[in-house]
Amino acid sequence: MALMKTYCIIGAGPAGLCTARHALDVADSSSAVTVFEQTDKIGGLWAYSDSTGKDRNGLDIYSCLYASLRTNLIKQGMGYPDYPIDEDAKTFVTIADVIKQLEGYVDKFQLRRVIRFEHQVIRVTRRFESEQWDVLVRDLCNDRYTTHRFDYVLICNGHYTSPVVPKFPGQEIFQGRQIHSREYRRSVDFSNQRVLVVGGGHSGVDIAPDLANYASRVVLSHRCKIPVHTGNRVVQRPEVRLLTAAGATFVDGETEDFDVIIYCTGYRYSVPFLSVDSSVSVHSNAITPLYYHCININQPSMAFIGLPFNGCLMLMMDLQARFCLKFFSGQKRLPTQEEMLEEWQRDRREREQRNLTGKLTHMLAGDLQQRYYDDLARIADIESLPPVLAKMHADCINSKNEDVNFRNYEYRIVDDHSFIKLPLPAENVDTTAETA
Repeated sequence: MALMKTYCIIGAGPAGLCTARHALDVADSSSAVTVFEQTDKIGGLWAYSDSTGKDRNGLDIYSCLYASLRTNLIKQGMGYPDYPIDEDAKTFVTIADVIKQLEGYVDKFQLRRVIRFEHQVIRVTRRFESEQWDVLVRDLCNDRYTTHRFDYVLICNGHYTSPVVPKFPGQEIFQGRQIHSREYRRSVDFSNQRVLVVGGGHSGVDIAPDLANYASRVVLSHRCKIPVHTGNRVVQRPEVRLLTAAGATFVDGETEDFDVIIYCTGYRYSVPFLSVDSSVSVHSNAITPLYYHCININQPSMAFIGLPFNGCLMLMMDLQARFCLKFFSGQKRLPTQEEMLEEWQRDRREREQRNLTGKLTHMLAGDLQQRYYDDLARIADIESLPPVLAKMHADCINSKNEDVNFRNYEYRIVDDHSFIKLPLPAENVDTTAETA
């Protein structure tokens, strides 16, 4: 009689939850599926906390959200195919909307029974003689270490565990406060302070106008001019050249004094628990070699769920989970290692031609998004995502880059290929929450 296949899922955020839901569908028993979550909550980065720094177990608090957050992505791309965001919620939802959806999803599919909260994965090593994985886990409440053995490992620890802080000359002599955006919670904490925000990505563009409600001055430093609420007293500056004891000098030669510097400079992928024998490389913020950005080609009983970005993330995670588990469960046979490497190299060559290398290696740019969804579905014989979702996502991103008031619109799906976009009635326009 064949032995029961066992599945280890690392993380109980959006990626881990949908992976657990689908693993339970293919597993012989619920005891074959185990989710290790090092906090005491589901939700990953969506598990908002006012606290920053370390948690009660001495581990980094990974929630990088701030209190007034509203998403900068449409809600239709935020839910799961079988459990969407509440229909009555606004197009651009809040933390509470997302947590409500995730809690409902967990209850519907009875996922808590397989989640081990406050269990930290320390090391994942390969047992070559049995073709299994040894997973060393620390029970944080009892400070007890146990090694568990699994047939498959699915890594769902998210994008936001390792913040990137750029280096500037003089950084060590600046006498004010320096923090990464993951420590930002409320603008009122910066009342009457002069704040420099470094970085013009999603978080920088959102945090700067939020700060301006209370800070005495807000300067946003970045490479190129971007739409920001000028009425909120946000001043745009070019890149920082160096820091001084009192402030910063910019590349145009201008100097200004600041009390606080907030680095909105993103994150890097981090998998510190993987041993060398996992046979993947983490370099230039890319994890390789992976078959379709998820299955470890050298050890194809390991997968990464949620690496690609610039897409309908939770829907994509669900699709990736279904894709991987179709093979892990034995319902379909994986291509040979040689065939998977050929596909990875083909994808890499195309990305090089499009300048999608380094930190952009896993980006679903332009037409790559829908093609990626359709490829996963075709190869695994599973249902893809309707094209309307990628179209809405692209329109939302374009609007965000051009119009600071992009959240004052409502998106509605007409059919699998088309949508409508309507301005919100004046009474429903939110003029107080510009963050996302």
